[in-house]
Amino acid sequence: MHLRDLGWLVALADHQHVTDTAAALNTSQPTLSRALARMEAELGTRVFERAPDGVHPTPTGQLVLAAARDLTARYDQLLADLGSVLDPDTGVVRLAFLDSIATSLVPRVLRSFHEHAPGVRVMLSQEPAHEIVRDLEVGAVDLAILSPRPVGDFGWHPLQEERLVLVVPPGHRLRRRRRIALRELAGEELVTTPVGFGFRTLVDTLLDDAGVSPAISFVSQDLATIEGLVAAGLGVAIVPEPFAGQSGTVGVAIAAEAARRTIGLTWRTDRTLSAPARRFRDFVTTSPR
Repeated sequence: MHLRDLGWLVALADHQHVTDTAAALNTSQPTLSRALARMEAELGTRVFERAPDGVHPTPTGQLVLAAARDLTARYDQLLADLGSVLDPDTGVVRLAFLDSIATSLVPRVLRSFHEHAPGVRVMLSQEPAHEIVRDLEVGAVDLAILSPRPVGDFGWHPLQEERLVLVVPPGHRLRRRRRIALRELAGEELVTTPVGFGFRTLVDTLLDDAGVSPAISFVSQDLATIEGLVAAGLGVAIVPEPFAGQSGTVGVAIAAEAARRTIGLTWRTDRTLSAPARRFRDFVTTSPR
């Protein structure tokens, strides 16, 4: 029995009339009747009872039709899934990105790509960097916009570089400084991200290089929340420059060349990207910044 035959059984069950079903299938009534007889002979059971008002499924026919609906639905889903992987014009791209760029870089990239490929759907997931890397490794996402650059079998294309600054409450002793050395943070309480986060590793490296270990007062996964805690007088923080002043904090430049983070697009190089994901990657990596 062919998949087309199963589809014809489902159509006949929906229309409950041979003539109407034949018209819907763009075939003749005798052709459909012969096909039904052949299928019933192959199955060894009657699928439909014939009646003056049409055809009705038999008890065993109900079993056949349930399987036919399931198999045809699975085939339709297979075609849809293949289209999402193989069609660069109408497929799906799974993109992960950092919380801290959710309202800045990511919307700009998505707007440009949507203008370029309006038929491609982009499924978004907003996560910390270490979770993004894990999802890339297991194939849960195709591409990611994150910082820092992951180690291993990853492609990388820089998209944006941000200076890091110290943010302090409005009344803080360092608020009028134009630039500070990180060693001056000795004795300060620091608000930062949790251990294991890529941004926390960057901050800890900067502080270690400066030979200072401020006490941690609060931790948060969200950089905007960290800036708000500083504004409330709960410590100081190192954040990307765009976050300074959002809640009334004062941003002070850091006298360290390494006080910056690079945000980039990344993907696995040890597996093949789907056609839509390749289109997204190629668009982003070749577009002027």
